[in-house]
Amino acid sequence: MSKKERLDKVLANMGYGSRKDVKKLIKSGRVKVNDIVTLNGETKVNPYEDNIFLDNERIIYRRYIYLMMNKPKGLVSSTDDPSFKTVVDILDQEYLIYKPFPVGRLDKDTEGLLLITNDGKLAHELLSPKKRVDKKYYVEVDGYVEEEHIRLFKEGIILDDGYKTLPSQLEIINSSIVSKVYLTIQEGKFHQVKRMFKSVGMKVLYLKRISMGNLILDENLDVGQFRELTDEEISLLKKS
Repeated sequence: MSKKERLDKVLANMGYGSRKDVKKLIKSGRVKVNDIVTLNGETKVNPYEDNIFLDNERIIYRRYIYLMMNKPKGLVSSTDDPSFKTVVDILDQEYLIYKPFPVGRLDKDTEGLLLITNDGKLAHELLSPKKRVDKKYYVEVDGYVEEEHIRLFKEGIILDDGYKTLPSQLEIINSSIVSKVYLTIQEGKFHQVKRMFKSVGMKVLYLKRISMGNLILDENLDVGQFRELTDEEISLLKKS
């Protein structure tokens, strides 16, 4: 059974304003709990079992949301940007009250898997360098990728600023004038994948993230589409 919480805290967690704003909202008589107008923000409620209404519209309580997006090119992985459209800008209004944010960043011209949530603890777990969570990319580069490159990437690549990356796994799909590969890294340095290939004399032509930890991009999601994670996906992700 879920524990009871203060009504003003529940509404604030749902994004209906600061605790101060929510107290004013409650005192104005706009909130009902189990069909009774409640004027006291300190009233204890069970947000999962009590029927809470704001302006006669029932509030469905969820503390966290988890969205999988197949990020398109052209969007910035941020909650706000003065110059460009962000990944949050294309979310439905119903999700914005939860104040979601992208977990990690994909470059503006990079496509693929992006987790968007308001679960700060999970985001920290996935992004912490100590956790070494795998991020797998599909990459197209100009030039022939060969067995020697697999060894170099496994040993760690020295970037343009002198930083040596952690060992990464390079898998060759097709080696030709434009080679197709999978690259799995455990870091998230600025433009890391592009800089790794640049260090071995190659330019990335196309980049798409296909997995992060135990979360795999849904192939049925078109570029620019998103959906909520299933309970099973959330559970697997937390085990990453």
